[in-house]
Amino acid sequence: MSWPLRALLGPLWWAFAFAAIYALHGLGCALGWTALPAPVWDLHRFVLLSGWLLSLAIGLLIVRAMPDDKSTAGVIARAGAWIGLVSVLLTLFPVLNLSSCEVTAPAENLFAMLPP
Repeated sequence: MSWPLRALLGPLWWAFAFAAIYALHGLGCALGWTALPAPVWDLHRFVLLSGWLLSLAIGLLIVRAMPDDKSTAGVIARAGAWIGLVSVLLTLFPVLNLSSCEVTAPAENLFAMLPP
């Protein structure tokens, strides 16, 4: 694998994980997963937490799979892997506690909030 691809692997994984987690969030809200029981919390939070932990695990595997060479390409590739892992950790941790299913406003209410 070329070093530019290795350098982008972490950020690409973050982009995929971000899209997947928030797609699961929307799907869970639409399908009423908040009302279904799961081993921990409700099904919605359980799926989001599981997705976040899986994303972190794969991000960690990407970091560990980077070569340990001291060349510029190796350092850049490892930095990209770490950037992806830290991005997954920081941007997706709100799934641990936050759910916006209850605060989603119907479309007709959104237009009522606009000034005339």
